[in-house]
Amino acid sequence: MFHKEGHKIILITLLICIAGSVVVDTRVSLPWLRWTLLVGILILLVLILQFFRNPKRRFSLNQGQVLSPVDGKVVVIEEVFEPEYFKDKRLQISVFMSPLNVHVTRYPLGGAVSYSKYHPGKYLVAWHPKSSEENERTTVVVKSPQFGEVLHRQIAGAMARRIVNYAEEGQEVEQASDSGFIKFGSRVDVFLPIGTAVEVSLDQKVKGGITVLASNHGKE
Repeated sequence: MFHKEGHKIILITLLICIAGSVVVDTRVSLPWLRWTLLVGILILLVLILQFFRNPKRRFSLNQGQVLSPVDGKVVVIEEVFEPEYFKDKRLQISVFMSPLNVHVTRYPLGGAVSYSKYHPGKYLVAWHPKSSEENERTTVVVKSPQFGEVLHRQIAGAMARRIVNYAEEGQEVEQASDSGFIKFGSRVDVFLPIGTAVEVSLDQKVKGGITVLASNHGKE
């Protein structure tokens, strides 16, 4: 199963690969070169298909838990000042995605979308300290009864050139449903109230809509 954001790219890539294979097969006479080029074309197609895959998952929804919005690895757990929306200190958990991860972004919580904004910007590597403020990004805030307002931010990386965001202000959304898509690698930051209990550790691998990032145990 492939995500809808990849349908056009997959079709174009498939047509290019078919045309390229025909040209290589009919115009390249050296057997070793012909097979090398054909294998390269096949690898390109496989990479595009795996990037836009959208595997079916069985979600265990719980509004007392904040789910990871994406697949990847936890690279940041710290208290920081969030300057765009809250303008105060928040608990930040960041998940970095490699090009091999599933790139569907999911809502970490269900509730009402109170803020949704797209920011054009640079394409610094996703782990750069300034990427969350200077890169192309989208900021979405969802208000839930258990946690209040929780912000998640899609951040484009060096390879990403387009972020897709489905959130609209005033919209009611369900936990783990599609929030957007980041094409070709990046990261997502989640900003939680101070005192929220963290359920993951640095360098831990997580799955979008499956892994619990934090819970409201211990939250004042």
